[in-house]
Amino acid sequence: MPTTARHQHNHHDAPDTTAAFARLETLEPGPEHDALRDELVVQWMPMAQRLAGKYRNRGAEIEDLRQVAAMGLVKAVDRYEAARGAFEAYAIPTINGELKRHFRDSLWAVHVPRRVQELRNKVRTARRDLTTARPGEPSIAELAAHCGLEEAEVRDGLEALDSFRTLSLDAESRGDGGEGDGPALADTLGAAEPGFETVLDREAVKPALRALPERESRILYMRFFADMTQHQIATELGISQMHVSRLLSRTCSRVRSQALAGHRDAA
Repeated sequence: MPTTARHQHNHHDAPDTTAAFARLETLEPGPEHDALRDELVVQWMPMAQRLAGKYRNRGAEIEDLRQVAAMGLVKAVDRYEAARGAFEAYAIPTINGELKRHFRDSLWAVHVPRRVQELRNKVRTARRDLTTARPGEPSIAELAAHCGLEEAEVRDGLEALDSFRTLSLDAESRGDGGEGDGPALADTLGAAEPGFETVLDREAVKPALRALPERESRILYMRFFADMTQHQIATELGISQMHVSRLLSRTCSRVRSQALAGHRDAA
């Protein structure tokens, strides 16, 4: 197995593998081909790792990025043809493409359209450039002018910056001491819904209401849903108002008792 020499490149991690790739193309699939292919991957791995390092501090683990870059390198070695020119010029876009695809497809906490992802990248780059030039957070107008976007698009990009990672509801907020010793995030969000108890009560009485005789069910409907008085109900049914009052009282007590009994059984 011949060894490959290095020559002058823009980066120290770009070995001269022209002859090795030319030989690889002449080999039939088999152990010798696979061994030379693996040697080429090993020699170009430092470049792949360098490219992965450019994406650090963007919310992904560096080891994951290195693995993605390595997979991109393997694809580049397998698909490269000497007629395409220098391997480095072919491999770099291939590896960068794998890394960007990893961010786009694997690391977003919520689904974000590709257009908004692109806005996010432009806004993030513009904010980095502006804060490097001078201290302080740039305004939306400054960001829009810097990256050639509308202010509404900048706002979409800024919102997407917060969509890349989610925070667990079990995460502890900062306490008085500045550490994460405060209450869990879930305990600080939301409030009791005013109508929640009403919904529970309605669900609890449904079985009892369905079991009522037709007349008692009709009386409850006229009184509590049609908002009719006892006198109007009595006239409608051709009975006395006192009888209506007794039926309402007895029916409500029955429904209440059955609902409470159902609640005790469920508990």
